[in-house]
Amino acid sequence: MWICNKGFQRDQNLQLHQRGHNLPWKLKQRNGNDIRKRVCPKLSCVHNDPKHALDDLTGIKKHFSRKDVEKKWKCDRFSKKYTIQSDCKAHMKIHN
Repeated sequence: MWICNKGFQRDQNLQLHQRGHNLPWKLKQRNGNDIRKRVCPKLSCVHNDPKHALDDLTGIKKHFSRKDVEKKWKCDRFSKKYTIQSDCKAHMKIHN
């Protein structure tokens, strides 16, 4: 059934979109065995342990980019360091 001619690669996105058209929808539930956990590649990180793994690829990418790489930007007032410049800029706004 086409209403707005939008297409979705993932069925879950289509189901969520159908809510906006007041069409019947039902999200498929994953069973416990389906969930794939992602571990951090850094051995010393707590998220390297499967018990503390993150649920999705985006989560592990964000974690790795913020936690497990060199922190280049620094807050001059508190000497706090950041890996992402926008995080440092957001922190610096609290000083103004």
